[in-house]
Amino acid sequence: MEAKIGRFFESVGDFFSGSDQIPWCDSDIVVGCEREVNEAEKGSKDELKHECHMRLSWALVHSRRPEDVQRGIAMLEASLVDTNSPLQTREKMYLLAVGYYRSGDYSKSRQLVDRCLEIAPNWMQALNLKRTIEDHIKKDGVIGIGIAATTIGVVFGGIVAAMVRR
Repeated sequence: MEAKIGRFFESVGDFFSGSDQIPWCDSDIVVGCEREVNEAEKGSKDELKHECHMRLSWALVHSRRPEDVQRGIAMLEASLVDTNSPLQTREKMYLLAVGYYRSGDYSKSRQLVDRCLEIAPNWMQALNLKRTIEDHIKKDGVIGIGIAATTIGVVFGGIVAAMVRR
């Protein structure tokens, strides 16, 4: 019985805390990736430059700092134009979807994940992100309904109290 109660309170806590399975990235990793990109720019092969930019983009959109996330989104959008490979397109769109999710633009994030799934319909990472986005949208809707219902209840209660006092 205690285990069931514990799981119930844990699920309620998860609901309100907004926990998801998308990893976070620390600022020291971002700094390391930036250093790596700077070194690769000094005459390295294009393939190595691309790999370094992708690692930096990954680190930026997974960062806890909103300005890093925005920078990662800008990098990915700029590089998406020059992408010829469907695999690279899929990877960049996925990272863009993570960035938009982290920045709170859930509809844009869902659009990008759907485009990823058009390229690779069974890609588990994209399917998991899509589920996370949809869960977040549902949760926001439930919280919004709760706030609206509470507001209506308070207003209605105030009206009833005012009428009773007369």
